[in-house]
Amino acid sequence: MDIKTAEFTLSSPRVSLCPKDTKPEYAFIGRSNVGKSSLINMLTLNKKLAKTSSTPGKTLLINHFIINREWYLVDLPGYGFAKRSKSEVVRLDQMIRGYILGREQLVNVFVLVDVRLEPQAIDLEFIHWLGVSDIPFAIVFTKADKLSAAKVHDNVKAYEKKLLETWEEMPPHFITSAEKRKGREELLDYIEQINKSLKDG
Repeated sequence: MDIKTAEFTLSSPRVSLCPKDTKPEYAFIGRSNVGKSSLINMLTLNKKLAKTSSTPGKTLLINHFIINREWYLVDLPGYGFAKRSKSEVVRLDQMIRGYILGREQLVNVFVLVDVRLEPQAIDLEFIHWLGVSDIPFAIVFTKADKLSAAKVHDNVKAYEKKLLETWEEMPPHFITSAEKRKGREELLDYIEQINKSLKDG
């Protein structure tokens, strides 16, 4: 897939205020500081599209970007360890879950996981919740350039082993590096395949 245009559309504090449109939506979410903005900018080849920050937890709204005027890339707030008050954590959690469970246009959630870390309970819990909620998703391992190829392979295998304790098979997954543009074509091809199946269906 060639990305010809990628434009910011709207930031929404809740699902009812998201764009009134029927185009398919692909949501990106992960723990705070997992490299989500960098990945979005790498996919769209636009360094300024999603605001990157050294401070975790900058995304506080549901952000829609229209890609090639055909589909939406949706940047969701991170979950986890960003310094937030309890009430704000609850509000963000309700917003995320409200969007994921209530948005008919959502066709896939990409869960970003830092490949450098051993499986984190918070990621596993979120992945389990998506599975129980019957939400189509794929795992995107980020920051692969920070490790050797062998270590990346070992860490992904460790993740797979952990998931297979409760899952029958490993969900679709991608290994990426925003720095090296690794995994870009595979991810975009995956989105293109889904878009094509939606049109054909």
